Amino acid sequence: MISTLLSLASKSLTNRLLTVGLTVFAISFSVFLLLGVEKIRTEAKVSFANTISGTDLVVGARSGSVQLLLYSVFRIGNATNNVSWKSYQTISNLKGVAWTIPISLGDSHRGFRVLGTTSNYFKHYRYGSKKHLRFESGKPFEDVFDAVLGHEVAERLGYKLNDKIVLSHGIGKIAGTDHADKPFRISGVLAKTGTPLDRTIHVSLQGIEAIHIDWRSGAPIPGTSVSAKEIRQLELQPKSITAFLVGLKSKLSIFKIQRRINQFRGEPLLAILPGVALQELWDLMSTAEAALGLISVFVVVVSLLVMLTMLFSSLNERRREMAILRSVGARLSHIFILLVVEAGLIVLSGILVGLLMLYAALHFAQPILEAEFGLFPAIQALSTHEILILAILFVSGLGLSAIPAYRAYRQSLMDGMNVHC
Repeated sequence: MISTLLSLASKSLTNRLLTVGLTVFAISFSVFLLLGVEKIRTEAKVSFANTISGTDLVVGARSGSVQLLLYSVFRIGNATNNVSWKSYQTISNLKGVAWTIPISLGDSHRGFRVLGTTSNYFKHYRYGSKKHLRFESGKPFEDVFDAVLGHEVAERLGYKLNDKIVLSHGIGKIAGTDHADKPFRISGVLAKTGTPLDRTIHVSLQGIEAIHIDWRSGAPIPGTSVSAKEIRQLELQPKSITAFLVGLKSKLSIFKIQRRINQFRGEPLLAILPGVALQELWDLMSTAEAALGLISVFVVVVSLLVMLTMLFSSLNERRREMAILRSVGARLSHIFILLVVEAGLIVLSGILVGLLMLYAALHFAQPILEAEFGLFPAIQALSTHEILILAILFVSGLGLSAIPAYRAYRQSLMDGMNVHC
């Protein structure tokens, strides 16, 4: 009986191919939007969470914790102020501090951020599940004018080892004044991490000082030029840095060290726990997430209402069909089940087409999302949560179909009584 009803339902739907096709498209688009938003939201959280690992504190000039996290770790935005080198050294020498990684930002190369740091960056920085940084080729910087490229920088700009690059003052794709007289040599390329590190150019703090030694207030000093050869003879100690990362000897001392830094008398500083600041960021984004989710749910509801409207509108046209089915022995319950099966096939087809659209979109959008936003949504099997969403959608479709199915049941009953009379 089930196979007979499935055959009848599929033939009936084929006879109404245009309206059924539009309904399937509406449902498939809602599935695409619903799961697409969910995947991007999940991937964004995973990407942000994987960017830094094993760092106990992030320290910068006093501002907001989210702002400090964004510019120091994710290279988004700018610092309100710098941290003096003296303060950095004082905190680095605190009892309980195992290591520190200074960070100096403010320059760029063809739209990619430049980060000044020390060799500690390659020794102690962790991402993902405490993964070490690996080199795809080359090695860390040794000379003042050495640079280590993130994987995406090298790939997109076509750079290889020993190529020369010129850094620019300022941030953005429209470069400011170039430091053309002091080019850098590419000494290494990092392996892919799937984090903002892939879009970063790493140089030494001395390199940052070197390109600005004959600059004042963001512009070259007129009539002053110090050659690269002369710079190598100088002591290039920075006066300030943008921020620094801190690793502690014991996790038990985190709050003690954090309090000491936040109460530091030398200058107003802020120490944050990366995980806590990241949670604050998600709390700020929760309203936008809820809005996107709500829009997706509304699209799903509208698509189901389209299906409901289609089923209702076809009932009067199909009264003859139902009468013929009754005349050949179909029961009233069979009519009811037939309408529900048809709706089930429509919803199932919409889900399958929507999944096909989603995976096709992910395949083509992966390079764009990775390049522009640092997101890499994996093409993988559906998660339990996503399967649950689709199951709820399918059951909701079947539940709504019961309304026109009951209407068809009543019509068939009345038609049968009229014929009997």
